[in-house]
Amino acid sequence: MTEGNFVDYVKIHTTSGNGGSGSAHLHREKFIEKGGPDGGDGGRGGHVIVRANPNLWTLLHLKFKRHIRAGHGGNGAKSRSTGYDGEDMYIDVPLGTTIKDTETDKVLFEITEEGQEYIATEGGMGGRGNWHFKSSTNQTPRYSQPGIDGKEVQLTLELKVLADVGLVGFPNVGKSTLLAAITAAKPKIANYEFTTLKPNLGIVQYRDHRSFVMADIPGIIEGAAEGKGIGHRFLRHIERNSTLLFMIPADADSISEQYRILLHELQKYNPELLDKSKFVAITKSDMLDEELKAELTEELDNELPTPYLFISAVAQQGLVELKDELWKMMNS
Repeated sequence: MTEGNFVDYVKIHTTSGNGGSGSAHLHREKFIEKGGPDGGDGGRGGHVIVRANPNLWTLLHLKFKRHIRAGHGGNGAKSRSTGYDGEDMYIDVPLGTTIKDTETDKVLFEITEEGQEYIATEGGMGGRGNWHFKSSTNQTPRYSQPGIDGKEVQLTLELKVLADVGLVGFPNVGKSTLLAAITAAKPKIANYEFTTLKPNLGIVQYRDHRSFVMADIPGIIEGAAEGKGIGHRFLRHIERNSTLLFMIPADADSISEQYRILLHELQKYNPELLDKSKFVAITKSDMLDEELKAELTEELDNELPTPYLFISAVAQQGLVELKDELWKMMNS
């Protein structure tokens, strides 16, 4: 999937169907002149329903389909015949989609499991036929209820990538390189900032035919929580990852300071992110000789509060150990 085809935010206008009108029919047949009321109820208007589709990975299919209309309910008829229900309209979305009311920005529902459905815009009820209004004092009611009009709702759909491990780091620290090295994903890789503009997912094959999903997410910068750089477009994808893998290059001026800045940005955006399992990968470690690595280890043991590991995706160093540590954290 190319970056241009990854769509994680759309606004759509939904209109549910009107309910059908109830019938005010009076029963008539040969030899029965006054058979009484037998008007049926109107049918329900169609709903607009959001449902999970595990085969989708993006909201691309909704990018140019901004108006969704459900069908109207049919009118009631004689012999207490109920009108047909309006056709429901389904909006298929990938797992990890959040549904919001655009006007209030209120979260209405989150699609996280296969088989989930949510009635986003409810169809109007059908009107009741005149036979409902028959009584001892009103034997032949000649009135019925009209159907209730459908609703119009503006919805915002936001996709938050579902993955077991989310890669967190500044731009150009080797996140895409790592993903390409331990999965079959083919992210765009280049030596400049913000190479990755959209999340990339890869399946990491582990021992005994087990696997887990890793997400390479656009790099964070200071101020991302306030929307700087690509801001919230990056941060919202981290919310659904169970484990956060912080990636900091071995040639950073201060590894512990970079880690502190990354944590601070996550905390400003959503303090609950700090409750997730965390691990630090010191990337580009093939540049270090044994003496430098020993000095850095002594420094990190004193300053870094999180478990860490030296790795190099290019030189294939430490990758097996990294997978072991991540698997252990996800299953502890």
